[in-house]
Amino acid sequence: MSAGLTSTLVPPPQGLRAACLGAWNALERFFDAAFGTALNPLRHLGTLGFLCFWLLAGSGIYLYAVIDTSATGAYASIESLAHQPWWVGGWLRGLHRYAADAFVLLMAAHLLREWLHGRYRAFRRFSWLTGVPLIIFAFVGAIGGFWLNWDQLGRFSAEATAEWFDTLPLLATPLARNFLTADAVSDRLFSLFVFVHLGVPLLMLFGLWFHIQRLTRVAVVPPRPLALAFVGLLCALSIAWPVLSQGRAEVASVPDALSLDWILLFVHPLVAATSGEAVWLGVAAFVAALFLLPWLPQPAREPVAVVDPANCNGCRRCLADCPYAAITMVPHPLKRVGRELAQVDADLCASCGLCAGACPSSTPFRSAEQLVTGIDMPQRTVGALRRELQQRLTAAKGRRAIVVFGCDHGASVDAFAADDVLPFSLICIGMLPPSFVDYALRDGAAGVLVTGCAESACEFRLGQRWTAERLSGRREPHLRVDVDPERWAMAWAGPRDGAVVADALDALRRRVQHADAATLMTETDAHG
Repeated sequence: MSAGLTSTLVPPPQGLRAACLGAWNALERFFDAAFGTALNPLRHLGTLGFLCFWLLAGSGIYLYAVIDTSATGAYASIESLAHQPWWVGGWLRGLHRYAADAFVLLMAAHLLREWLHGRYRAFRRFSWLTGVPLIIFAFVGAIGGFWLNWDQLGRFSAEATAEWFDTLPLLATPLARNFLTADAVSDRLFSLFVFVHLGVPLLMLFGLWFHIQRLTRVAVVPPRPLALAFVGLLCALSIAWPVLSQGRAEVASVPDALSLDWILLFVHPLVAATSGEAVWLGVAAFVAALFLLPWLPQPAREPVAVVDPANCNGCRRCLADCPYAAITMVPHPLKRVGRELAQVDADLCASCGLCAGACPSSTPFRSAEQLVTGIDMPQRTVGALRRELQQRLTAAKGRRAIVVFGCDHGASVDAFAADDVLPFSLICIGMLPPSFVDYALRDGAAGVLVTGCAESACEFRLGQRWTAERLSGRREPHLRVDVDPERWAMAWAGPRDGAVVADALDALRRRVQHADAATLMTETDAHG
C-alpha cells in the first residue's frame, strides 16, 4: 500500500463463506472469459430478475385477458391455448412459466452472491432487509399460478398447500375441506386464487420499488445484448418444450403421476418427505436468519465522507454522483460561499469517495499549501494524495516514471511498483479527480494509467463508470481536452486480472517512449 494512504479493505471472510466466495469468483471469471465482464450474466443478476418480472407481467396480462377464471371454465380456456397456432398465445404460457422459474433461480443466485460478498451490513442493510420479503412474495405468487389452471397439478398443489397450512394450530376449520367435493371448488374460491396470483405480485412490485430506494441510477433492465439473448432463450424453451396441462382436475380421482415443477413447487415433496411442522420450522428459521444477519456483530465501519462548508459551493455534483443516495443538500450556513451545502447521511454513506472525485474543489492545481476540499474522505484525503504524488515524483526525477492510479478492490497496482512505475491505490478509482492525470504529467510523470474494477463489476456500483466518463469528457469534472492522449490510458480489471493491467502498462510505456522520441526530434529540429 502506498505510504501515507492507509487501507480501507474489509477483512476477508473466513471459513465456509470464504471457500464458497472463492468458488463463486472462479465461476464469475469463467463467465467473464466467455461473455466479457460487461455482459456476464452473473454480474447482472438483479437486472435479469427485473427483466423476468417484466416478462411475467406482460405475458400474464395477456393470459389473464384471454382465459376464463371461473371454476368451470379455467381449465378449458387455458387448454385451448395449446391447440392454437403458437404465435397466437400458446407460447406465452411457456414463456410465463419459464420466466417464473428463471426469476426464482436468479433471486436465489442474487441472494447467494450478496451474502458471499458480505453485502448485508451497514449502508446495505436497508436493501437486504427489504429484499427478504420479496422471497416470500415470489413463491406465494408463483404457487398460486398453478391453481388458476386447475388441472391435476394445480389441484395437487392447492390441496398440498392447504394441508400444509392445516398443520399450523391457528385455523378453526381445515383449509383442505375446500377441496373435498366438486361443489366446494366454487368461483368464490377461484377469486381467492386470482388474488393470490395477481395481488401478491402487485405487492411485490411495490416491494421491488422499495428495495432499490437507497440506490441511485438503478438499472431495471440488463444491457440490450444480454436482454435480447435471455428473452430469446426463454422463447426458444417455450416453443421447444411447451408447457401443457396435466389433465382436468377431478376431485374423485387421484393421478398416477405428475410432472412437477421442482423449482417452484419443491415445498410440496419436501413436506411429504418430512412433515408440515418441520418445513414450517425450517422456513421460519431461514427467514429469521436472513432478517437477523445484518444485526450480527460486524467489522468496524470506515469513516464516512466529511463536508467542509468553507469549500463547498453547493454545485450538487456529489449529490448526482453518489451511488447510495447518501448526500442531500441543505441551506448553506455561509451565504457568501453558496446557497446550498452538501450533507452526508452517515448511515447511508459507503465510504467510497466518489463524492471527493466529483467535487470541483478537489483539483490539485489549487495554490493552497494544504489542499482542503468541499467533501473528502478523512482516512484518505485528496490533499494527502497530492502531497504524496508530489513527493514521489520529485524523488523519481530523471527516471520518467509512469504513475498508476488504482483502487483497493480491483487489480493490485502495488504489484507493479518499479523504478519507472509509481502506484497509488485509492478506496475506489471514482474518488480520483480527473485533474490529477493532468497534474501528474505536468509535475514530471511520463504517463498516467488509470485502473479500477472491471466494467460492470465496481465494488461501489458506479466508480468505474463515472471515472471512464469523466476522463473521456462525458461527465463533470472532466479531463482537459488538451492533455496528450498518448500519455494516459485506462484499463479495467478485477482482483485476479493483473495481466490486463500489465498489458495496458506495457502498451502505455511504448506509447510514452514513442511520444518522447517525437518530442526530442521536434526540439532538435527547432534548434537545428
